[in-house]
Amino acid sequence: MPNARPRPRPGAAGRHELVSRSLQSAEHCLGAQDFGTAYAHYLLVLSLAPELKDDLKETFQYTLFKWAEELYALSRVQDLLGCYEQALELFPDDEVICNSMGEHLFRMGFRDEAAGYFHKAVKLNPDFNDAKENFYRVANWLVERWHFIMLNDTKRNVTYNAAIHKAVHAGYKSVLDIGAGTGILSMFAKKAGARSVFACELSKTMYELACDVVAANKMEDIKLLHMKSLDIEIPKHIPERVSLVVTETVDAGLFGEGIVESLIHAWENLLLQPKSKGEDDDCEKYGKVIPASAVIFGIAVECAEIRRHHRVGVKNIVGIHLPTNVKFHSPAYSSVDAEETVEPYTTEKMSRVPGGYVPLTECFEIMTVDFNNLQELKSLATKKPDRIRAPVTREGTLDAVVVWFVLQLDDEHSLSTSPSEETCWEQAVYPVQNLADYWIKPGDHVMMEVSCQDCYLRIQNISVLGLEHKMDVVKSFSKNKESCSAGNEAELCNALANLQTSKPGSVEQMCVLESTEIALLNNIPYHEGFKMAIRKVLSSLTPDKLLQAMDTQSDETNSAAEQKDRSVQSAPDPYYILDVSEGFSILPIIAGTLGQVKPYSSVEKDQHRLILDLISEVNHFPKETLEFWLRHVEDESAVLQRPKSDKLWIIIILDVIEPSGLIQQEIMEKAAISRCLLQSGGKIFPQYVVMLGLLVESQVLVEETAVQGKERTLGVNIAPFINQFQVPVRVFLDLASVPCTPLSQPVELLRLDLMTPYLNTASREVKVHICKSGKVTAIPFWYHMYLDEEIRLDTSSETSHWKQAAVVLENPIQVEVGEELVLNVQHHKSNVSITVKQGLAVPGQSV
Repeated sequence: MPNARPRPRPGAAGRHELVSRSLQSAEHCLGAQDFGTAYAHYLLVLSLAPELKDDLKETFQYTLFKWAEELYALSRVQDLLGCYEQALELFPDDEVICNSMGEHLFRMGFRDEAAGYFHKAVKLNPDFNDAKENFYRVANWLVERWHFIMLNDTKRNVTYNAAIHKAVHAGYKSVLDIGAGTGILSMFAKKAGARSVFACELSKTMYELACDVVAANKMEDIKLLHMKSLDIEIPKHIPERVSLVVTETVDAGLFGEGIVESLIHAWENLLLQPKSKGEDDDCEKYGKVIPASAVIFGIAVECAEIRRHHRVGVKNIVGIHLPTNVKFHSPAYSSVDAEETVEPYTTEKMSRVPGGYVPLTECFEIMTVDFNNLQELKSLATKKPDRIRAPVTREGTLDAVVVWFVLQLDDEHSLSTSPSEETCWEQAVYPVQNLADYWIKPGDHVMMEVSCQDCYLRIQNISVLGLEHKMDVVKSFSKNKESCSAGNEAELCNALANLQTSKPGSVEQMCVLESTEIALLNNIPYHEGFKMAIRKVLSSLTPDKLLQAMDTQSDETNSAAEQKDRSVQSAPDPYYILDVSEGFSILPIIAGTLGQVKPYSSVEKDQHRLILDLISEVNHFPKETLEFWLRHVEDESAVLQRPKSDKLWIIIILDVIEPSGLIQQEIMEKAAISRCLLQSGGKIFPQYVVMLGLLVESQVLVEETAVQGKERTLGVNIAPFINQFQVPVRVFLDLASVPCTPLSQPVELLRLDLMTPYLNTASREVKVHICKSGKVTAIPFWYHMYLDEEIRLDTSSETSHWKQAAVVLENPIQVEVGEELVLNVQHHKSNVSITVKQGLAVPGQSV
């Protein structure tokens, strides 16, 4: 904030006087931290004297941001947005104000609008790292990565184009594209000769993108609607019923994007009646849907990677016993009675899942659905679940039921999302949870109930029926048939009494954790590393404590009361340890086993606190040992504080790396605060982090990051428009299974020291030796996290709950064995940018 007040330039006397007085008032209010009044005065000054904009710009920004924070805290959302709109009228090309406006909008959940401001800020200043990071983080929500992958899927595009072309030539000349995305299916219909084409898209970003694409391809007569298909009315939005609906509103589980609901509405309100058998061939009188139908298939599999993300497979974590009555589930778990609103499945590209998978059954049919049959669509939601029995063909651990489908576009054209197909789709994965025994063998049957509820394909009550179980069922049935005696009734009463008098500790507690949190609990090396590191810190401080404790011991002649008094008076103070790692963490409990420690957990969810209390109880911790720090602070942002005014932390555990493979936002700021709160000899964990990377050639990473020209989209020009939203950093990667060819050995890219910040550098150059000729398309990266000089955690290890990430180059570089590439690595806040040099500099890619 500038100190010197700029002098208004000469003007009309009255205006000059008003500007001068308002400027003085603004400075006075700013000094008194009355930001709202100061903002109003500066607004008046700049409106009356625009020539002062350059001089007052920084001070005005500072005042605006401070006042906006106050308005946000008071939930005065309209006033906050109004202030930014006024500011942008004065400074329409100010990237800092645009970025800040975007941050507030994103905080309030307006992602589309936020991205627009971030995008504008980056356009105004391509080197503005804060805006670039914000845009990259939000772009994944606005234009999801599968758009790029699908548009690059030539087979998918060719097949849809052929089916649409065939229908239009058969006479289905009026078309509605539901969930248009970029508008590619609408343009296929127009190119095929459709008389009228309408397209609806709910996402504001995708709608605007489709408008640009349609205009660039000179098809402006396609009428685009920014709305849900469920809200379309005739004749308000489209003049009359259409003869053809085209859509690809299907996800990995087929129904998850609402295709059933939208097609029921379309058949009832927007489509002509379907053609019946035997009716004449004038197709323009009738209605039709592409895709026409689908068949859903499944297979039961063994897959260690799915297992470690959805089942806690350990009972003892470095000495901490997990209660037998606590059942951990991932969000994909869905009981038949629960009113679930989340997806009852996760998704995986099974052909690339780390470690692979083993089929335990043959492929079995789950369900068929006819999208051209209104009654069938309506019955899906009300239909009772179907029982499916799949014979086991191979012994192994039952980890999941994997689901895919064949989309029958018409009687000639189809697309399969099977794991064995080269396709843009992933498969739906239903992890098996809550079985007493997961081992199955030939002769067993995997049982499940299948239904379509809440727009989702649900596979529930997965169980195993073995040969011995069949015999038990037969015996039980025969026994009950022979006699329904008083003895049986007595057995039932006895069982009921046992249930009623069971111990409270045996009451089952269900705890839902994210899949990364479950993988973390299964990550034994992670917990072993922290236990060793914490013990080493405590050991380095303990000798003095031991001497103190010995001095306080009483002679044998002292009375018991005297001993008690003296031990209470001179009991050593505990060491304070704070764990502010994200999500569910048992590190505070592990720390509590290592001596005179007062551990604090920062978990947010009440359910997670309850489970940590149960774990403490099972491990015979006194109840007061573990504290939940967010109960002691007013808001989450104040979590890095002192436990008491006169006490400091001995260890602060920070989350430096996101599960996605990126550096946590504001981690260096958190580390700076943490260093101020450590007592002498205290440590931050990890103490430093080394970022490693290597050069690779990978066509897959290129195709998943940007649309590759016009050829794959059959001559339709989409790439320049959607590629504005490409993010050069691919996250949530499993490097072990990404198809790629390494062209170099791993090298150290960056070191972030949380304990000794003066060792950090904002910029460095790294020479990389080429060990294999090829085309450098990407730089995958991961981290070694050093808890101390000897204890290291690797985010790329098989047991890691972290994923990895990669910078994908916009322009690949051809290299030969023996050459050297120079990487320029720059670090700013949580942003890391990498520039590749080889004669011709390639634009920096932010991480």
